[in-house]
Amino acid sequence: MKKIWIITLFPDYFDSLINCGIVGQALRGERGQGPEIVCLQLRDFTSNDYKGVDDSPYGGGPGMVIRADVLKKAIDHIVNVGNYGTDFKSKLHIIFPGPRGKKWENTYVKSFAQRFSDDNSKDLVFICGRYEGIDERFIELYIDEQISVGDFILSGGEIATMAIIDSFMRFFKGVLGNKESFEFESFQSNLLEHPQYTRPQIFEGHDVPAVLLSGHHKNIQQYKQDESVRITKLHRPDLLEKDDKK
Repeated sequence: MKKIWIITLFPDYFDSLINCGIVGQALRGERGQGPEIVCLQLRDFTSNDYKGVDDSPYGGGPGMVIRADVLKKAIDHIVNVGNYGTDFKSKLHIIFPGPRGKKWENTYVKSFAQRFSDDNSKDLVFICGRYEGIDERFIELYIDEQISVGDFILSGGEIATMAIIDSFMRFFKGVLGNKESFEFESFQSNLLEHPQYTRPQIFEGHDVPAVLLSGHHKNIQQYKQDESVRITKLHRPDLLEKDDKK
């Protein structure tokens, strides 16, 4: 993957993703071989003078629905500008974050990153929905994958898209300086990460656990494993139950 295209009504949302943090550095080409992000304003692809991208739903109901024809013009623009050609479906993977999709969990994130981290893999297109959603015909004809970031409602797809990009980009080669940074993070083995400590050694009368100061590597690793299990049992016992069902 060399490019990530984002079709949105609010391109400014993505300024923070591109300009901040280690993922932003990768997207700017400063860390590893990150893809380029291109944000497209959906309103630029309507022929209406008032820049209308939506309309009322057939059959009645509250809210508005984003038009399929406007979205298609945005896709046509991507195909033309990106020189993807008439067989663009073999070169682009179009994603719509929404509640129908498979839930975005860590194993899914890793497999997704593996699918698209190669330079020869498809480029990605994210469709950021708004209002009551997008016309079903566009979903049926053009969407390759739907992804759900959780069982809750957002006002639009921008935050979900940023969460998806930020999480899978962490698995790209060179993005994290230390490979162990993600190998020992939460959810890697259906366990939450162990507690972390740094200077000062004593904070408001509370000392760092002595084992972490011992220099005994084996004991430290066992302590971290035990603490991961304890923290998971305390805060997310469902993760342990998931592991038992495997």
